[in-house]
Amino acid sequence: MEEKEILLTQEGYENLEKELEYLRTEKRAEIAERIKVALGFGDLSENSEYDEAKNAQAANEVRIAELENKLRYAKVIDESEIDTKTVQVGNTVKVLDLEYNDELEYTIVGSTEVDLAQRKISNESPIGAALLGAKKNQIVEVQVPAGIAKYKVLSITIK
Repeated sequence: MEEKEILLTQEGYENLEKELEYLRTEKRAEIAERIKVALGFGDLSENSEYDEAKNAQAANEVRIAELENKLRYAKVIDESEIDTKTVQVGNTVKVLDLEYNDELEYTIVGSTEVDLAQRKISNESPIGAALLGAKKNQIVEVQVPAGIAKYKVLSITIK
């Protein structure tokens, strides 16, 4: 199976590396200690602490493998190559929702860095994909569950 490239900002790449390092060191040690304590309780067939610790260990190892895979296929976006002529991954875009006359601002990021609370949307999401390549003052149409939304690009900046 061919893996696809994962787009990341430098900040996103560094955050994944930090999480991976934490999981490999501190989290593994913490879980190993929980297993050791649980083993001291005796009979493993009725030892819920041991089962929980082993489940946490398995989940931690799965997350480590996921992060290693993401970092292996990561393509860090060179911020010096990002311009503000057209929308691309790494840009912050201010748009006007033409139906509701509401200004919205989104930062376009790779799918790994999505954070809706910070208005970071994926380049693969319907809005993110529709905005890619758009220019200032261009109107883009996005297929949404309620139909088609229209957005006018007001500005394109580098975050």
